[in-house]
Amino acid sequence: MSKGTLRVLHLYPREMNIYGDWGNVLTIIRRAEWHGYTAELVQHHPGKPFPSDIDIVIGGGGQDSGQGVVKDDLLTIGSKLHKLADDDVPMLMICGLYQLFGRFFKTASGDEIPGIGIFKTETHAGPTRLIGNVVTKTPFGELVGYENHSGLTMLDDGQPALGSIVKGAGNNGQDRTEGAIYRCVFGSYLHGSLLPKNPAFADALIEAAAHRKFGSFEPAIIDDRFADLARGIAKKRPR
Repeated sequence: MSKGTLRVLHLYPREMNIYGDWGNVLTIIRRAEWHGYTAELVQHHPGKPFPSDIDIVIGGGGQDSGQGVVKDDLLTIGSKLHKLADDDVPMLMICGLYQLFGRFFKTASGDEIPGIGIFKTETHAGPTRLIGNVVTKTPFGELVGYENHSGLTMLDDGQPALGSIVKGAGNNGQDRTEGAIYRCVFGSYLHGSLLPKNPAFADALIEAAAHRKFGSFEPAIIDDRFADLARGIAKKRPR
């Protein structure tokens, strides 16, 4: 019997879903099912009503044009996302949506795309793209992934990063930080997809959602041998 239903929201699946970020949604759904929960996938598109009773929120990366399409809607639903964040709903935002969960993204042409300010960050377009394999040390162990971004994200003093860079550029190529954290909301530049090669992080999101909704989390034993092999290979790949 199912231990209960977890509603997983995919934010802007058409506009913000490049570099395989759909794999993060798929991983959360499959691993939640393997742990004995029923996973219900819902989506939010620009201009549509925001779904209710959400337990996990996943968002991906997109080009500047994609950010331009979703920016007005994101500001419209921003108060709802802030409320979910303050209620400890786990969220994972990758690349483009990570940037817009900060205060703003300033493009190479000088246009400023406003964000919703869950993270105390700001992002400016840089002169070159930061591309390559990444290893970052986090509270969830080493996360491995692949970055491909020109935006340079700066964290305010006191804004915690998701991790510290072991290999790669991370937020800005300067301060050795990667990503950001607010309560149970996590932002990162890591594609790959991120979660298939980092099952402990995926399980942490599921555990947070289960604890919030049901008051407990009873994990199953999952055979992660292939994920571990993928992690090992990714960590050895050249930058």
